[in-house]
Order: sequence, then C-alpha cells, then structure tokens
Amino acid sequence: MAVTAAGISRWSSLGILILLALTLGSVVSPVHAADDGFTRFLAAVWPEAQQAGVSRATFDSVTAGLEPDYKLPDLILPGRPATGAPSQAEFVQVPADYLKESSIAGLAAEGRRLMRKNESTLDAIEKRFGVPATIILAIWGRETDYGRYTLPYDAMRVLATQAYVGRRKDQYRNEFIEGLLLLQRGAVSRKNFRASWGGATGLTQFLPSELAKHGVDFDGDGRIDIWSSVPDALASAAQQLVNKGWQPGLRWAYEVRAPENADCTEGVPEVRKPIDKWLREGFLPVRGQKLTAVEREQSASLLQPEGSHGPSFLTTANYFVIKEYNFSDLYVLFVGHLADRMTSPLPFATPWSASTQLRSRDVEAMQRHLTRLGLYKDKIDGKAGMLTRAALGAYQKSAGLKVDCWPSDGVLRAMNAAR
Repeated sequence: MAVTAAGISRWSSLGILILLALTLGSVVSPVHAADDGFTRFLAAVWPEAQQAGVSRATFDSVTAGLEPDYKLPDLILPGRPATGAPSQAEFVQVPADYLKESSIAGLAAEGRRLMRKNESTLDAIEKRFGVPATIILAIWGRETDYGRYTLPYDAMRVLATQAYVGRRKDQYRNEFIEGLLLLQRGAVSRKNFRASWGGATGLTQFLPSELAKHGVDFDGDGRIDIWSSVPDALASAAQQLVNKGWQPGLRWAYEVRAPENADCTEGVPEVRKPIDKWLREGFLPVRGQKLTAVEREQSASLLQPEGSHGPSFLTTANYFVIKEYNFSDLYVLFVGHLADRMTSPLPFATPWSASTQLRSRDVEAMQRHLTRLGLYKDKIDGKAGMLTRAALGAYQKSAGLKVDCWPSDGVLRAMNAAR
C-alpha cells in the first residue's frame, strides 16, 4: 500500500498525540489526581504538628502519597449530600438484637478462658486500678472480639480525612497530630496502625489523644503497645476508666422489676436517688437479690432501654464511667452484662420485648417536634437515648397517650396529626 508524505505526517501527529495522552494518563488519572485542597490542608497542619513536636522527617514520611478516603462515613463533601455516621448497632438495633444471648454467651465463655490464661496480669491490674478484671475483659470483647477482629482502615488516612472533610474537623486535626507523634515515637508501625472508620485503634479501641492521656506500659518493655500487648491494652482501658471517675467496689448497675405505676420519664441521669428510696418506691432487685446497707445508700438513676417495656436497671456512677467509652446505653449494658456473665450463667431476668426500632429520620422528626414544644433540649441525632425517651414520655402525658417512653409508629402518627 502506498503511503504519501501527508499520510506519514498525519500518522506521526496522531502517534504523538496518543503517546502524549498515554503518558499523561499514567501520571494524572482521574482516580489518582492530586487533590489540591487536601495538599493545602496538610501544608496548613504542618506548623501545628511542628509545634507539637513532630519532626519534618516524620511529617513528610507519613504524608507522602497520602490521599483522603472519600468513602468514609460522617463526611461533608462539597457538591455532594452529607454522609451520615454508619448505622452503628448501638443506635439502630433493638436491645433483643444487640444483646443477643448467643453472642453474650459465646463472649462470656471466651472471657472466662482468657481470665484463666491472664490471671496474674488481671489480678495485678485490678489491684493497681481497682477495676474488676471482668469489666476490662468485657470491653476488650466488645471492642475487638478479644483481638480476633481486624480493624479495616489505615489509621492516618482516616484521621487525615476526618480532619479535612469530617464533621468534627478540629477534633480530628488534633487526633491526626497525635497519630503522627505515635508513629514518631515508634509506638506502632504504619503497617500495624489500623483503625475503625472513626479512628479508634488497638485491642481496646483508643483514639490517639485518649491513648496519650491514659496509656500504660504495664508489661514494662519501655513502650505503650495497645496493638499487640494484652497487658498494656487492658491496663490502659482500666486507667481510662479510673481517670474518668471509676469507683472501686461499686457495681455498674442492678437489674430491678419496676412497679406498675413507675414513671418512665424519670429515666434520665439527672434524676438520682439513693437505691433504698427506689426500693421503697417499689423497684425490686430481680431474683430476690439482697442488697447490703452500703449498696442501699448508693445513688442511682433509672434506666429503661425500652421505655416501660423490657428490663429496668438502677445505674450507679460507674455505669456512666463505662458510657464514656461509647456513649450508648446498649453498649454499657452489653459490657456490664458480659462482665457479669463471666462469673454467673444467669441472663437478664426480664426478657427484652419484641419492640421495633423506628428509622433514624423518624426519630429525628420526633426530636424536632419535641424541641419545638420545649420538651427536648439535646441534639437532633435520630437516636432514642435517655433524654429522647423521657421527652417522649412527657409528650405522651401532655397528649393523653399511653405513657411508655418509647418511639413508636403510633406516637409518630399522633405528632404528625398534631402538626
């Protein structure tokens, strides 16, 4: 086939264009394109990191090739709908599902095995901090299935992303810097620095700043290692509880049977009474449990996770200390009950009801309505916590509805009709 000069010229030009496109494509593809905003963000963080003690070498090593992960939840991305936090089981499951008996029983059995295996370490931790071995084992079991759960994310990428486009940028900016300091000290390798989507890391799930405050080198090797040292991880969990107010010798809660005339709107932390007063009002410890005079003098709040349905509890100050680990009533119930099950085979005395959980957006709608009425003054988060349940009970009283302090379809319909 004859090839003219013009044809050669055209093919040469086309070849150059193809080669140029391939070359540019290998350098700047849409997937790996440089994020100028993120680059500027990192540059702005450097002076703060330097002031905190991060070296330039550490900063450059960690941030080289670092990219934001826009698939993480709880982000605010320009031009896109805001992503909410993932559907955490503590807030979207009904108690019967979250506190599944088979899960509790299995974790309790493994907890007993680990209690025997780590007896001397646990005894030493309990002696030093005053936190029962069962409580810290239960936290370990709930957080990472005793270390059998592999955390899915690169911690520094999570912390940087949340600091750049997360809902709590200032908090995570500090966490990112604390993460840099952890790496600089050699507390953990970058490969092993894995985290949840929220940046919590290690066997007992600490944010870097919490580890800086509460971390303990309990095995005496000269470094705080909550990723592979069980003594360090459990002692650090105990130290965190102590630093947040743990009281030695105080139970976390007592399961009770509520009287028929119990007012579920009293189920808020602010309503505290001596346990003896609760007992005189008709709240009876389950299974005929006898409380000592010292226990009866303790102050407690009423907790009814399903409103007037299901079990009731009198919660002590230590209940709210555990809640600092994860701000969820179901989380604390899981940890406390799991701890109890390591020494007793008995499940909850009162079964959970067959209640259903409304969608978060429906609970948010309820919270907005309750806020307009002046009955609710907390954040709109779609979570039916203590304050939301109490506010619902107050609304039910004012609207002449059955008072059970539970967000049901019937209450939602009544609110919609009122509007």
